[in-house]
Amino acid sequence: MTATRGDGRRRATVAERARELADCAEAAAACTRCDLYRRATQTVFGEGRAGAKVLLVGEQPGDREDIEGQPFVGPAGGLLEAALESAGIARRDAYVTNAVKHFKFEERGKRRIHKKPSTSEIQACHTWLEQEVRLVRPRVVVCLGATAARAVLGRPVTLHSVRDQILDGPDDLPVVVTIHPAAALRAPDSKARAQLRARLADDLVLAAGVARSGRGAGTAAGAP
Repeated sequence: MTATRGDGRRRATVAERARELADCAEAAAACTRCDLYRRATQTVFGEGRAGAKVLLVGEQPGDREDIEGQPFVGPAGGLLEAALESAGIARRDAYVTNAVKHFKFEERGKRRIHKKPSTSEIQACHTWLEQEVRLVRPRVVVCLGATAARAVLGRPVTLHSVRDQILDGPDDLPVVVTIHPAAALRAPDSKARAQLRARLADDLVLAAGVARSGRGAGTAAGAP
């Protein structure tokens, strides 16, 4: 029997959502909603499957991601993969993307250095993120950093103020906010790097619990 929504409309199957997700990626490849496309190599759309339980949102692609056309393939991506594994989140259950789909940078000699996207650039790209959330239909969204949190929640937050919380996201979707893995890579010493890696892993464990249990938003970690 085909599932239907409460209003009688047929609920799209995972296969149908996967096809629509692929169509969105193709459309985003030609996106000119802001000026970032002019200097970036290509659009870097999300990667993963419709039906993934956890959707992770970063800020924007980095230099390597811009060249290869895939999200989280650089050093930060390697750290994220390790954290997902330690949290018990299978790669097939994770969809990874960014709030902004083009690499924003400034040139310093031959290097391209990350530059934070503006509010207008985040807003211009928001339609793609909305479509990804709608089509993947995850059980929980993980925001990697403050920029991603603002894009998902629609308001600015500080990371320390929402630590260990399950927040109310779009359409009552549970949201967990944590650090971006690049923050651990930029830490000044090995002790700080280890602490930030542990924080990321702990927050992903929280998200994994939400994905398994379906615990709603507005809940603190450890709450019954």
